[in-house]
Amino acid sequence: MNCDVIRLTDRPEMKNEMASWFHKKWGVPLEAYLESMDKCLAGSGAVPQWYVAVEDTRIIGGLGVIDNDFHDRKDLRPNVCAVYTEPDKRGNGVAGVLLDFVCKDMKKTGIDTLYIVTDHDSFYERYGWEFFCTVQGEGDTKRSRVYVHK
Repeated sequence: MNCDVIRLTDRPEMKNEMASWFHKKWGVPLEAYLESMDKCLAGSGAVPQWYVAVEDTRIIGGLGVIDNDFHDRKDLRPNVCAVYTEPDKRGNGVAGVLLDFVCKDMKKTGIDTLYIVTDHDSFYERYGWEFFCTVQGEGDTKRSRVYVHK
């Protein structure tokens, strides 16, 4: 996939565009993304972090790293969250590029273990993630899968 991965901390002027993009994809309040991104830009720690994949000037994918992705296992942290690839770019490796980038980027900060909560059961394995356990999400009636990357 020919795209660039942009770390919010490298391009803070993209904060509003990124927050709006994630909000439109996931329906989480825009203010929640802006608050998390402000914390990211404040630089008080390795988490939270936000990333997007860009082709030309279009955001085609993105993900974040937060402390806990709203589940009952608070010890499984930090969590990759909000993984999304635009439908017309799926199957082209965008998510793989993002996942690889974030794992390497977090290692530079001393974080070598990441978790992700998902309903997918075979997607993340192709990128080196391993099934770890199930968790109960806030407000969810069924349990979700957790994968780990070390």
